[in-house]
Amino acid sequence: MFTEQPAVLRCSGDEDVATQAMRRHALSRALNAESDVVVDLAELTFADTSLVVDLALIARRLRRRGRQLLLRDAQPQVWRVIDVIGLNRLPGVALVGPAPVVA
Repeated sequence: MFTEQPAVLRCSGDEDVATQAMRRHALSRALNAESDVVVDLAELTFADTSLVVDLALIARRLRRRGRQLLLRDAQPQVWRVIDVIGLNRLPGVALVGPAPVVA
């Protein structure tokens, strides 16, 4: 789900290749934001690489427009996927708040 004021993309439940088509509309709306886009991951319990790749593509396009993708409140199991793939190390991607503790 995407809200424009402020620009927040909320991910919840499970996000994987099976839900990819459903999240396309929200991702498209995020691209049109006039500000940085916050990705709220607090309610996301599972993510596979398809979500991380989609977020990387969004970050790249936002960066071309001088904006950032800001990651917020990832649960440890989701953060592990983000970190392994390296989304958090891409230009134009920043973490809001402390990094989750991963055991």
